[in-house]
Order: sequence, then C-alpha cells, then structure tokens
Amino acid sequence: MIALFTALGSPRKFTLVFAASLSILLTLCSFSVQASTKASSSASSKSATAAKKKATVKKRGTQVRKYSKARAVKNTKAYKTHRRIKASRPHAMPLSMGQSSYGSLALASHAALVVDQDSGETLVTKNSDMEMPIASLTKLMTALVVLDAKLPMEETLEISNEDVDRERNTHSRLTVGTELTRSEMLLLALMSSENRAAMSLSRNYPGGRRAFIAQMNVKAKALGMTSTHFADPAGLSNQSVSTARDLQYLVKAAYAQPLIRYDSTREEHDVVVGRRILTFINSNRLVRGGGDWDIGLQKTGFTNEAGRCLVMQVNLQGRRLAMIFLDSFGKLTRYADALRVRQHLESNHRKQSPEIMANGIGSKASP
Repeated sequence: MIALFTALGSPRKFTLVFAASLSILLTLCSFSVQASTKASSSASSKSATAAKKKATVKKRGTQVRKYSKARAVKNTKAYKTHRRIKASRPHAMPLSMGQSSYGSLALASHAALVVDQDSGETLVTKNSDMEMPIASLTKLMTALVVLDAKLPMEETLEISNEDVDRERNTHSRLTVGTELTRSEMLLLALMSSENRAAMSLSRNYPGGRRAFIAQMNVKAKALGMTSTHFADPAGLSNQSVSTARDLQYLVKAAYAQPLIRYDSTREEHDVVVGRRILTFINSNRLVRGGGDWDIGLQKTGFTNEAGRCLVMQVNLQGRRLAMIFLDSFGKLTRYADALRVRQHLESNHRKQSPEIMANGIGSKASP
C-alpha cells in the first residue's frame, strides 16, 4: 500500500484507485454469490420435477389398474356374486366340501362336477350351477364349430395383427406372418391352448369372426348349454361364461369328435415357423406323464378372473367320466382335485365290491 501511495504521488489518486479496486472486488463477490444461488435453485428445481414425474407415473399406474379392474366387472348377478365370494377368500385356498354319491368330499376348486357320461349319474358336485368365466375351456367349442363347418383342414392360414391379443397382451410364439395349416392351428389351440391359433381359426371362418362367435352360441343352445355365453373364440374375454353342469355337455360333444380327442391329448408337436422348428407341449401336466391316467379328452384354462380350470374325459373303473373343475387356486390345485376325486371313487368302489359280488352282480355265469 505504501509503495502504491508513493508511486501515485498524490492522496487523491490513491483514493480513486483504491475505491475502484474495492468496487471490482465487491462485484466479483456478487457474481460468485449469484452463481451459487442459481446452481442451488436449479438443483432444487430438478429435484422437484423428478418428484412430480414420479408422482404422475404412480398416479397413472393406479388409474390403469383401476381401469383394467373396471373392465372386468360383469352385469350378471351370478358373476357378481362369484366375484364377491372370490374376493373374500384367503390367499391360501382352503378345501371346502362338495357332495359325492358316497358322501362329502373336500375340494379346493370353487366349482366341480363329475358325471358318468354313459349313465348320466352325477358322482361329485360343488357349485355346479354357478356361472363364471371359463377361460380357454372355450376352445373346445371353437374346435366343434371349426369341424362342423367342414372347411379344408390342409388350407394354409396366416397369423395377422387381428389375431394378436390387445386386451391382456398374452404371449404367443406364433408371430404375425406365421403360416400353418388349419389342422395345425386346431392342434395348437387344443393341445397348447394357443390363443392366436384360435383367433386365426375364427377369422378364417365364412362370414368372419363375428359369424363364428354367433355360431358358437347357436351350438351351445343346441347342446342344451342354457347358462352359457361365448364372446370370443379363445376364452380371453370374461364375457365367455358357463357352469360346470353346462360344460359336461360340451365335453360329451367334443369327445364324439376323434380329431378333438387326438389333438387335445397329444403330448407335444413340432411346427416349422419360418426357418425355425418350434416344439409345443400339452398344457395339461397329467397328459405329459402325470401318472397312470387314461385320458380321452382334456382342456385347461386360466385367466386371473376365471382361475385355473380343467375339464377331462377319463376312463376309470370301466366308466367314462367327465370331470370339470373351475376356478382353482394355484397351478396344481385342479390336478390335486382330480386326484382326490379319483382316490375317493376308487376307495368307495373297493368298499362296495364285496356287496356287489355277494348280490351276484358282475359274477361269472355257472357253466
């Protein structure tokens, strides 16, 4: 400072230079504070924006879930009752009683029916008259309508955008543009429950898909399925509803078709898609080696609303039985219920055998 004062040689010049330097220093400090404040404000603004976006996404997700749930609501009194009962059930599905010809039987499926197809005798029943969605069990009716039309089974059909599931976005290995014969489409729809195959079959029906669905309902009435309505050929719609009692008629009609029996009980099948060979397997684990079951026809089904469903025609103790299990909880429950029914019938059959022989029923004739 002394050197500066001496160099300037005048107090007035020194004062002017010192004031100018101080002004510059204060200006620089002001710029530094403003930059720091702006950076802090920008960070706060970004944080608030991110939080706002997160809240928006969460809100939209909630709205989508509410919208999807609202679309599942049905107008039929029976279906609303079914949904209330299902909502009140605990997460782990307990066994509840059904009625059999030999007394009560604990089953986990919400509805069940076992009928002797030859005599018409009801062996097991539980909520068998309650209407509910039946998911891919629908495809048995789809197969009947296709075969009734007597269309060329070796005709090539193509998967198009119209066959893609836009409602549930279910997965399919049959990409748009895949070409298969009508026979292969039917096989995949029955054996592997391929939704796009079923949709393609209906689209390539005379009059298109609308005419196909109309014919499904005509066929249902002809079979005596008075509590049944079909809204689509794949079972993806919750509007496709039936009862266990009605489904016994569908099982009987489908069993009368050799091709449906054959296709629904195939363990696996290879198809050529483009340059690839895809292996499709049966959706029913009992067909794929689940013990010594003699299964003549089967179909599985699943949606969140319908639960796990299963229909089968089985040969047991020399009787042809139609087994129907609807709205089972968990992947294995429907199969466990089928095993419970089988064991129950076999056990009671053995208990009755001495009485049958004592009465002379089934005994060999005297020479």
